[in-house]
Amino acid sequence: MTPRILVTGGAGFIGSAVVRHLIENTASEVANLDKLTYAGNLESLALVAGSSRYHFYQVDICDGAALDTVFARFKPTAIMHLAAESHVDRSIDAPADFVQTNMVGTYTLLEAARRYWSALQEPEKGSFRFHHISTDEVFGDLHGTDELFTEETAYAPSSPYSASKASSDHLVRAWQRTYGLPTLVTNCSNNYGPYHFPEKLVPHMILNALAGKALPVYGDGSQIRDWLYVEDHARALVEVVARGNIGETYNIGGHNEKRNLEVVEIICVLLEELAPEKPAGVLYYRDLITFVEDRPGHDVRYAIDSSKIQRELGWVPEESFDSGIRKTVQWYLDNRDWWERVLTGEYRLARLGSS
Repeated sequence: MTPRILVTGGAGFIGSAVVRHLIENTASEVANLDKLTYAGNLESLALVAGSSRYHFYQVDICDGAALDTVFARFKPTAIMHLAAESHVDRSIDAPADFVQTNMVGTYTLLEAARRYWSALQEPEKGSFRFHHISTDEVFGDLHGTDELFTEETAYAPSSPYSASKASSDHLVRAWQRTYGLPTLVTNCSNNYGPYHFPEKLVPHMILNALAGKALPVYGDGSQIRDWLYVEDHARALVEVVARGNIGETYNIGGHNEKRNLEVVEIICVLLEELAPEKPAGVLYYRDLITFVEDRPGHDVRYAIDSSKIQRELGWVPEESFDSGIRKTVQWYLDNRDWWERVLTGEYRLARLGSS
């Protein structure tokens, strides 16, 4: 039976990487279900939108009736749930959107999936999977230098964003425990790579530097994150939905801990090499680094122990931070049209793909 994968949030950064991977490297039929908020960009799927195995539905995961229609029409064998509000700063300014999408939306999707799954006959019912993709931010932060987040780490979210994602994780596990819905959960570290929305750290720094603008670093830049190349993450997610054990959680990390300031400095060094023609008035890209007031509740350190997914499913990241960040910087230099359309808002007019 050909897998039929429904990807929610498939026009987002990680979701589009998953869709591209599924179309380019598997035989799966893929449905991209996305509301197309500001972070949803169909132009990120231009390479696969023409495939006969790709389908697009512009649907809000909070709309249960619309979800029922998509389920009945597409008949998925698995759901990969990535639709979420994900920007911490935005969650501090407007938490209601995060509660609505990440909590209410996940609940609504779970109920639609349960209605659909309950009506399936064997063997389809037994092979169905609901894969919920989450973040390491649900664990709070680590203050020691040797501690790692494991699948058993207690939740201690610090921001409205991470609290809303923690809530959605709990809902997914409760639907598995209470109703028997066959779920899987993954928690990942910081992603970076091509097609990343410019508000996030790595693309924000690249594009600001190219424009000769300040590179704002929170506090002293000592916050540590584990960086995961998005295409490595996409491979891991597809392995989990295909071969993971029902009811299990898998942590996915890049094995690349870096201080935020170090990340910005590495980007500056790469730009010196790859984009030596600087904006007027800029002698060195690193001169643009500016320290700004730290944001409220800023976690100190995240670090993932991903030994379980390596041990059980054989996944390991292919990219080191050095190789991945070089690919990322070069991608932004080579794809100016993509990010310029994002910065001007023109991307929101794009409607590639069809339902």
